[in-house]
Amino acid sequence: MTSEAPPFWWEKPDWRSWALSPLSTIYGAVAGRRIRRAKPPAVSLPVLCVGNFTVGGAGKTPTSIAFAKAATAAGLKPGIVSRGYGGVFSGLHRVDPHYDSARHVGDEPMLLARHAPVVVCADRLAGASALQEAGCDFIIMDDGFQSARLHIDYALMVVDAGRGIGNGHVIPGGPLRAPLTDQLVRTDALLKIGTGNGADQLIRSAARAAKPIYEAVLVPRSIKGVLGKQLLAFAGIGDPSKFFRTLQEAGAAVAQTRSFPDHHRYTDEELDDLAGAASKAGLTLITTAKDHVRLLDGGTASKEFAARCLVLEIELAFSHPQTASRIIRETRDRARTRSI
Repeated sequence: MTSEAPPFWWEKPDWRSWALSPLSTIYGAVAGRRIRRAKPPAVSLPVLCVGNFTVGGAGKTPTSIAFAKAATAAGLKPGIVSRGYGGVFSGLHRVDPHYDSARHVGDEPMLLARHAPVVVCADRLAGASALQEAGCDFIIMDDGFQSARLHIDYALMVVDAGRGIGNGHVIPGGPLRAPLTDQLVRTDALLKIGTGNGADQLIRSAARAAKPIYEAVLVPRSIKGVLGKQLLAFAGIGDPSKFFRTLQEAGAAVAQTRSFPDHHRYTDEELDDLAGAASKAGLTLITTAKDHVRLLDGGTASKEFAARCLVLEIELAFSHPQTASRIIRETRDRARTRSI
């Protein structure tokens, strides 16, 4: 299963955005009303939502992982609720990273499950309840801010510093999932990831609304095996250019790049093309952890190809080391206040 946002979503508004504005108005009205009128059911555990305003990758997965690690370090037992985009389960499923596959549960849950128990379920309430029954005492909801399926104690919205909210239009004329004003009202804080000025206007709007703004960057966990090699980097994620920039900023020599849609399932022909291009130019293949779990989920040719690839493991580094613990503490405080 793949998805690809139109490139014009991330550019200045043009005739395409304005031509689609009647549909964006209708979509935004429905989505905004759902957010405004939402009275979602709650579980007794604290719930931290890691969401974003737009369609496409902004860094939610590494952010959820960072909070899972921080909660564990604080002596908590975090559990993660995920929709499991790209998977096939329609009910509730506890992810087993040793036996499940990206094809069944989605690539993101496979990565998340390395750090905390993960339940894949469209019904977020059922997923959070299952984690509570399994002994978890802190819920991280990966995405789901706009769905209004579970009460959120703290909504942390992630934004890419370079792309921001794109052209600022609502789907289908732009990447916004709902009108920004409706989303900001329910937002507790923003986390700006990376560098660039694409999110400056959003940051100013959030500041005027008195929303706390935190900052972080994505950094490679290790770069030793990459340095000194000429690379062909490929990725099928929300914003492949972010992966390429991370490599270059770490000092890697990226000779060629190949971009694919988010959650892309590689065909044998595509893998042959990548392998041939790398061999012809004497380059080493490198990809993301998300792409790698999907490759391992393919057939024999895909698994053999995966074995040839280097994988860049990344992690989130907050500008202030106490950011995660502060947000976790506030989430727990709000849950206690709610239960009184």
